[in-house]
Amino acid sequence: MSHASDLYQELILDHGRKPRNFRALEGATARADGHNPLCGDKVTVYVRVEGGRVADVTFTGAGCAISQASTSLMTEALRGKTLEEVEALFGRFHALLTGTPADEEETEALGKLAAFAGVAEFPMRVKCATLAWHTLRAALASGAAPAAPVTTE
Repeated sequence: MSHASDLYQELILDHGRKPRNFRALEGATARADGHNPLCGDKVTVYVRVEGGRVADVTFTGAGCAISQASTSLMTEALRGKTLEEVEALFGRFHALLTGTPADEEETEALGKLAAFAGVAEFPMRVKCATLAWHTLRAALASGAAPAAPVTTE
């Protein structure tokens, strides 16, 4: 295993064991619930959008290390981003996980989220890593209204 691969594995394990931004968000402008019935991952994503930017994003739920780490790193990566930047980052992350070749600039734009590149080798784990992202998109699409639950199958 390479040094970079070891560091990425440590990053995922750290965020999986001690997720950041793990709490309900008071004053959220939107929220959505997500569930992966294949492995039991469940997540609720809370987001507060102000002036077209993500002012805050948090989550609650339970799941595997990949799911928890992806959600934790997502919350860190999205704070302060415009909604257009959020959608672009989702596209880059999804491409990384589905094995779509990306150029170096696209991969660098992912920052710490690039740690999930190896997940593409395990198709069943892709749903674990993308659950929170799909749930976030559902929350943003719903605005302040409660969104329908998201299920990845």
